[in-house]
Amino acid sequence: MAPPVTQFELAQPPNDAISALAFAPDSPSRLLAASWDKNVYLYDTLHNGDGDDGVHGTLVRTFAHRAPVMDVCFGADGGEAFTAGMDWQVRRVDLATGEQATLSKHAAPVRRVVYSREHSLLISASWDSTLHVHSPLNPSLAPLAVPLPGKPHAMAASPSKVIVAMTSRLVHIYDLAALSAALNSSSQEPPQPWQQRESSLKFLTRAVAAMPSDAGYATSSIEGRVAVEWFDASAESQARKYAFKCHRQPQPATTDGGSGAVADVVYPVNALAFHPVHGSTFASGGGDATVALWDAEAKRRMKVYQKFADSVAALAFSADGRYLAVGVCPGFETGMRDYAGEGRARIFVRELGENEALPKGKGK
Repeated sequence: MAPPVTQFELAQPPNDAISALAFAPDSPSRLLAASWDKNVYLYDTLHNGDGDDGVHGTLVRTFAHRAPVMDVCFGADGGEAFTAGMDWQVRRVDLATGEQATLSKHAAPVRRVVYSREHSLLISASWDSTLHVHSPLNPSLAPLAVPLPGKPHAMAASPSKVIVAMTSRLVHIYDLAALSAALNSSSQEPPQPWQQRESSLKFLTRAVAAMPSDAGYATSSIEGRVAVEWFDASAESQARKYAFKCHRQPQPATTDGGSGAVADVVYPVNALAFHPVHGSTFASGGGDATVALWDAEAKRRMKVYQKFADSVAALAFSADGRYLAVGVCPGFETGMRDYAGEGRARIFVRELGENEALPKGKGK
C-alpha cells in the first residue's frame, strides 16, 4: 500500500507571482491565493480532481481584478474575501456570486489587508502612508483614515492588536478596540498608536505575523533575519525579545589565498505564519526556497522542509493547524528587469503530522 500523501501540489496555479495565501476560518480546505496576474484564486485543496502526478485540489473560481492583487484575506466566514490592489482599491468579494464592491480607495497601491473577527473590522495599509479601518457589517459607514509616519510594508492582527511595520524601521501597534471606537464615533478622530517601536531588525521588514495567544509577534527582514517580540512593555518582558539569522545558504568564498572560507548567501525572509493551535510555533519562508518551523518560546528550529524549485513567497496555516500552504515563485532578488516568473508559480499543501508542529517539551 502506498504511503499517505503528506504534501501535494495544487492544480491550476496562478500565472504569475503569488502575493498572498489565506485559509478560510471555517474550512481546512478552502484556500485563497492572490497574484500579480490580476486575479484571486479560490481552491478546494482536498477535492482531488484527477490527482495525477501528485497534483491535487480543484480551482473553484477565479476573481478578476483590474490590477495586480497585493493581498487577500477571508472575512467573517468562508463566503467573503477582501483584497488589496495595485489599483489603490480595497474590495469585498462575494465568493459565491463573484460580486465585488469597493470599500475604499487609497491614494496609492494597497499593500496589505487584515480582518479582525474579534472586532468585525477590516484594516487596509497603503503606500500612501495611511491605514483605512472599515466596518464590513456597516458598509455605508465611511472608513476611518489613520495617518502613518512611513510607508507600510507588512501588517498582521492578533486578537486585540494590529501591528504595522513601515520604512525607517518604524513599527506601530494599534489597539483594535480603540480603532473600532474611533470608527464609530461622530468625529472619527484617529487614535494614537497603542505602542510605537523601532524594529529589532536593521533592514527593511518583509513580513509580520501575530501570535494567536495575543502575547506578541514576529517580524522578518530582507536580510535573512527574524525577530520575536512581546507586547508587554515591562523591562522583564522586553528583555525576552530576540532576533536570529535564518534562510542563508553557505557558499565558498572567492579568495586569492585559497583558504576555503565559507560565506553565507543571504536571502529575504518573505513570509511568516504562526500555528493556530500550537501558538509558539511559527513557519518562515525565504528566498532560499525553503520553509522552516520554529519554536518561539524555546528559541530553536524544529524542522526544515525540502528545498522548493523557487523562492517561497507566501505561507498560510489552516485554522485547525493540520495544513500548511506554501506559495512558490521566482523572487525579485535579481531585480524587476530580470524577473521571469510568469508560468512558474506553484502552490503546495503539506499535511502536518500529529506532533510535527508541537513545541519542545509539550509532547505526549
